[in-house]
Amino acid sequence: MKGMSYAERDRLGRLVPEEGQAAVMARLPQFAEAVVDNTLSAPAGGCDGFKAAVFNIERGMRFDATVDFLRTCPALQGVDILLANELDDGCVRSGNQDVSANLAKALGMNYVFGLEFMELADPDDPKGYHGNAIFSRWPIVWAEVLRLPEENNWYFDRQRRIGGRLAILAELDAGGRRLGAVCAHLENRTDGAGRGRQMEAVLRRAAERFPEGPVILGGDFNTNTFDGRDVPAFLALFEEQKAGAAPREVGLTEPVLPLAEQYGYDYRNANVIPSPTRRKPMRNEAGDVLQLQLDWLFTRGLTVTEKGVVSTLLQDCGWKTPDGALAEYAGAELSDHNALWARCAF
Repeated sequence: MKGMSYAERDRLGRLVPEEGQAAVMARLPQFAEAVVDNTLSAPAGGCDGFKAAVFNIERGMRFDATVDFLRTCPALQGVDILLANELDDGCVRSGNQDVSANLAKALGMNYVFGLEFMELADPDDPKGYHGNAIFSRWPIVWAEVLRLPEENNWYFDRQRRIGGRLAILAELDAGGRRLGAVCAHLENRTDGAGRGRQMEAVLRRAAERFPEGPVILGGDFNTNTFDGRDVPAFLALFEEQKAGAAPREVGLTEPVLPLAEQYGYDYRNANVIPSPTRRKPMRNEAGDVLQLQLDWLFTRGLTVTEKGVVSTLLQDCGWKTPDGALAEYAGAELSDHNALWARCAF
């Protein structure tokens, strides 16, 4: 994806307070572009099913260890489709690399990338791009980016960004079968109703593009069960957890899950419920975290035969090889999200 100088990004960003995000994004073709790389040929033979995974890789800041994790984790062996959130392109924090392109090469997969934000906080970023991707062992027939309704203006955040949340839709040729794949990243800094509006936009577009046939849809849906801008609300949930309360039932406060069922998707069989997928640091002296279930897989026209969640805490990666990048990594976690997977049959 074509970059631009920081000076130009900053100039355009300064237009956001007056013109709004949508108007500034309309000047930038990168926000409508689905970057597709179909370098790899399809595996030989037909296909009766596949394994899909969802993973928010936290920008690719621990790239080598993340590749080693995906290559060697027993539960993630044979993943055919990876729906990935938070991948950088040209950001200092992740080594100035194109994380999607390099991850696809390392895993031996095709991919499509969509731009979520142009970061403005670090003038040293050569591109400052940040987005989401679908990785596939099969050819990508077509792909598109869907901009989601704005529920938060990130220009006024400490991170200062041009852009907003998105979904990527793609059709895959799975051994002669057509399979719809959707990767979405919903807003954390809004309430359940805001995420519901974004998910309904995703589901409507998926219904238009995939009127029939199987679909796998997933990503980081940020189903906090509270408004992400409401600090007292998440502190209250933390106190609930400390007191030993049962996890909140996400579907009672987040319209995302019942909406999926209204559009013919199954979320109950493809996810371990309840099972935390995100550790939100509380930034207290004890180093506590708030456990949240934010990442999901939805299926339509598919039968889920196996499923699971894989912790990205290094202490839980007992299968890591002694000479691998994962063993050499000295941090406590690869990402602040866990990975989840499901095996599906057509």
